[in-house]
Amino acid sequence: MAAVDTWDPEQYERFAAERSAPFWDLLSLVRPVPGGRVVDLGCGNGELTAALHRRLEPAETLGLDSSPAMLERAAALEGAGLRFELGDIAGFDQGGWDVVFSNAALHWLPDHAGLFARLVAALNQGGQLAVQMPANHDHPSHVVAAELAGAEPFRAALGGYRRASPAQAPEWYAELLDRLGLADQHVRLQVYLHHLAARDEVVEWVKGTLLTDYQARMPAALFEEFLAAYRRRLLPLLEDTHPYRYPFKRLLLWGRRGSN
Repeated sequence: MAAVDTWDPEQYERFAAERSAPFWDLLSLVRPVPGGRVVDLGCGNGELTAALHRRLEPAETLGLDSSPAMLERAAALEGAGLRFELGDIAGFDQGGWDVVFSNAALHWLPDHAGLFARLVAALNQGGQLAVQMPANHDHPSHVVAAELAGAEPFRAALGGYRRASPAQAPEWYAELLDRLGLADQHVRLQVYLHHLAARDEVVEWVKGTLLTDYQARMPAALFEEFLAAYRRRLLPLLEDTHPYRYPFKRLLLWGRRGSN
């Protein structure tokens, strides 16, 4: 059975400014590669990929994503060396890149030791790896979702599945990148404090990302029950302030492969 595309560009873009801030911070770490080749893994609607293409000045930038809905938006941005393809980034194994870039996508994939080894192998000598990933799995917004997934009737519908983040501590990535030959590196954990209008907006935030994973795995009517139960359980755990301060931790990783 084909995978269900539960990504909703409009829902995701409700917090476009907040979601794009880490992208710009990551991009500031990457050195331009005039005439080079760049790939953006998990490119979404392509708007940030287009900015990446302009900033780094490569001859070619490929945006890869598994969501047809997102890529439908991206198609209008193609041209001047920028193109987009439908594909599963988990199976990405193409080589010959001067920059492998990924903003808020690799946290969906397991086995980061193996994954990062493949990505580094895809780099040319002197190539750069730049990755940003959410690391907010210990916040109630994420903990409650996992707890509900383990409760009935959702547990049966999900076959026991619960979303678990593969994200590791920043020092783990620093050591891994060094072992993989990226001694020239920048690794940090950063907290982005978002001012949302009210605590209810946390639900809208995760509807655009985390909860799509559960939405794709259960019938629509049951997901609506899941969403209602999630709201009932989560909101009392959050401070009822206006604005609501939503702290969101993210990992920013950059490394350059040696030229020898």
